[in-house]
Amino acid sequence: MAESNEWTMAGATLSDTTAHKEYGVDQNFIVNGIKAGKLEYRKASMQGNPWLRILRSQLEKLIAEELGSDYLSTVKNRTELKKIKKEMTDLKKRLDVLQARKAEIEQTL
Repeated sequence: MAESNEWTMAGATLSDTTAHKEYGVDQNFIVNGIKAGKLEYRKASMQGNPWLRILRSQLEKLIAEELGSDYLSTVKNRTELKKIKKEMTDLKKRLDVLQARKAEIEQTL
C-alpha cells in the first residue's frame, strides 16, 4: 500500500493519540480503518505504553472519505492556526527578553 520510505520520512507518520489531537478522530475510527484495510499501522511502545503508528497520508484520505473533505480542511486549518498562535506567543516572549537585554546594554554605554 505505502512506500517503505514513507514510514521513515519526517512528519509522514503520527501516533493514534496525535491523530486524535490534530484530526479529532477517536481510537475506534482508526481501528475501523485498519480493519477495513485502509490504514497501515505499526505497533510501538514507549516505557511500556503501547500506541499505534499510522501514516498521515492514509489517515487524511480516510478522513476525507468518511467525514468529508470540508471536515478535513477545517481541522487542518484549525491545527495550523493553533501552531501559528503558539509560535507568535513564543516569539513575543523572546522579543521581550531581547528588548530588556538591549535596554540593559544601552544603559551601560
